[in-house]
Amino acid sequence: MPQAVRVFPVFARRTAIAVLACVAVTAYADDADSNAAEEPEIRALLVTGGCCHDYDEQTQILKDGLAERLSISVEVVRGDDARETELEIYREADWAAQYDIVIHNECYGGVTDEAFVKGIVKAHLDGTPAVFIHCAMHSYRDSPAADQWRNLIGLTSRRHESKHAVSVVSVAETHPIMQGFPDVWTTKQGELYVVEDIWPGCEVLATAYGTDTGREHPVIWTNTRGLTRVFGTTLGHYSETMREDLFLDTLARGIEWTLASDEAAD
Repeated sequence: MPQAVRVFPVFARRTAIAVLACVAVTAYADDADSNAAEEPEIRALLVTGGCCHDYDEQTQILKDGLAERLSISVEVVRGDDARETELEIYREADWAAQYDIVIHNECYGGVTDEAFVKGIVKAHLDGTPAVFIHCAMHSYRDSPAADQWRNLIGLTSRRHESKHAVSVVSVAETHPIMQGFPDVWTTKQGELYVVEDIWPGCEVLATAYGTDTGREHPVIWTNTRGLTRVFGTTLGHYSETMREDLFLDTLARGIEWTLASDEAAD
């Protein structure tokens, strides 16, 4: 079974040195306060890897872009490029419990193990918020548990249109995630996902017209499953799109929304 590489963030720590005992105690206390203030507020897991995308570049874009916008630490699990890869982290008991949020940017459409996929879904239904980016929508689609995965995400997609620029239209201007989003944003390149079904609990925030299918498709949305909040976007095939400030700004607001209380976020 191919193994993923886990990359852990490293945080700088200052060491207080004092000559007198009383000064040492004060210096230690000051240093502890400083470290507490510097510790990121959000502990995130980024799951990435699979076929069809430059996941090494995208990982760096996401880590750097989110760090500029949020107080966040991002641990990365990077799988290999095989579509059938079953990441070992998902086999661990309570694999998501230590994180505030999990960001899914994986593309493993060839995984068929039903129990394996159910285990991923259960961790989120147990309370860990989730973000789904682009090919995460097409992951695990051959598993008997595929509909449980899609119900968690909020929509069903099995294919995409031909590659072309995508004109994203905001349809929820008052939603906190869409604050500052223009009426229309046209990506330089794109791969529009064809959305077949929208599940209960999903709220569409932005759509794009599919020139191949001749209809609108959701491209930014939220979903709610019990007390678990989800943010998703089918955008992000090209690193060029992911690098855009508007993409990263919207993603950061989406993360904040998933972590907010009902009173603060609605």
